[in-house]
Amino acid sequence: MKENLLLRLRNGENLNTRQQVTMILQLSLPAIFAQLSSIGMQYIDASMVGQLGAQQSASIGLVSSSTWLFNGVCNAAITGFSVQVAQCIGAGKNRDARSVMKQGFLVALGVSVLLCVLGAGISGKLPAWLGGNADICADATWYFLIYALALPFSQLNNISAAMLQASGNMRTPSMLFVVMCLLDVVFNFFLIFPTRQVYGITVFGADLGVTGASLGTALSHIVSAVIMTLILLVRSGSLHLRRKEKLCMTVQALRKAAKIGIPVGIEQTIMCGAYICGTRIVSPLGTVAIAANSFAITAESLCYMPGYGIGNAATTLIGQSIGAKRHDLTRRLGWLTTGLGMLVMGFAAMLMYIFAPVMIGIMTPDESVVALGAQVLRIAAFVEPFYAASIVANGVFRGAGNTLVPSCLNFVSMWAVRLPLAAVLSVRYGLKGYWLAMCIELFVRGVLFLLRLKSKKWMQASRKN
Repeated sequence: MKENLLLRLRNGENLNTRQQVTMILQLSLPAIFAQLSSIGMQYIDASMVGQLGAQQSASIGLVSSSTWLFNGVCNAAITGFSVQVAQCIGAGKNRDARSVMKQGFLVALGVSVLLCVLGAGISGKLPAWLGGNADICADATWYFLIYALALPFSQLNNISAAMLQASGNMRTPSMLFVVMCLLDVVFNFFLIFPTRQVYGITVFGADLGVTGASLGTALSHIVSAVIMTLILLVRSGSLHLRRKEKLCMTVQALRKAAKIGIPVGIEQTIMCGAYICGTRIVSPLGTVAIAANSFAITAESLCYMPGYGIGNAATTLIGQSIGAKRHDLTRRLGWLTTGLGMLVMGFAAMLMYIFAPVMIGIMTPDESVVALGAQVLRIAAFVEPFYAASIVANGVFRGAGNTLVPSCLNFVSMWAVRLPLAAVLSVRYGLKGYWLAMCIELFVRGVLFLLRLKSKKWMQASRKN
């Protein structure tokens, strides 16, 4: 039915409100599961490493903002091409979509290789640059080094998933991300802990600790990447490779990818740069604060990752609507997807507030870390619907190829609101002050994105594409 609705959209047929909502849900639900399984890997790593102690947990939390920065740049390299693929498919230009896809593979993988080399080169000094104590720097170095070395495979996994999603296939990436999550559990089980007795059975363990967690994640990404890429290039109905269609780099595709992707890359650099500055603000607060902050971020991700899933669905829907020149539906779909995101994340925030101690307690037995982590999670719960507005509306704007203004909005909210407030409030209120500053900024950001969605300027930009 989903394919029929997308086909009707591309063919210019009328879709009533119920059909529009149905199409959004059918695209969003698999995307939500994909995002949840992705954050599930982080939750699994945090939970398993948390059993080793707050020190080991803090070593991962120290470099997490840096991994976000690298991931953000990689995603920016993908976005400029995946949006074009969605628009080409919406216009019925499948051959052009395949051409853009192949160019995207070459560029995105090239970017990931450069970042792999850079990450490996700075891994030894990065923890000290971030203000980490000597007792956590060694583990943090190994964790980041393995992450960097596996980056090309992670990028291959993500670009294949993005292209499948752009074609309207949300189910396959969702299923494979779940498989990747399960593999992460298995690899971590054997790599993190020492050889031990489990229900009277001797189970081999490599006893690698934090390093084992990073290796487990890397191996699961590699397996998923191989399968995902084969499905895209061999089985995808609209995007599988044809022998007669050779790779040809075109100025038009590269220029449009740069127009869409460069603002996203700048945005991700700005945002993650702010996260790194945030790490510098939290680091002096001590090991318990670093660990609590890391666990709280991971737990909060379970709340906001559904928003990113709906945002991905919005990018596909808006991209295909614009490609099909369905400007009559584009604005309405933008509001429907954003409203759905706010509703879903609002409900998730309510659950997060109620179960905050349990969510942190799963990841660590340290009572002081659990208490502090639960407190900051409950602070964040009140602003999640506005966070959803910024996430999903940003997905809408990306589908329209309109990325410059949203990047500017993110820059203003992060650097003019969050960081100055965090620097002041954390001194007086510790980690709770840092999270209060974050919540104020997320409220401001949500309002800015809703005002942008309300205006018709992003629609005018889409008509130029």
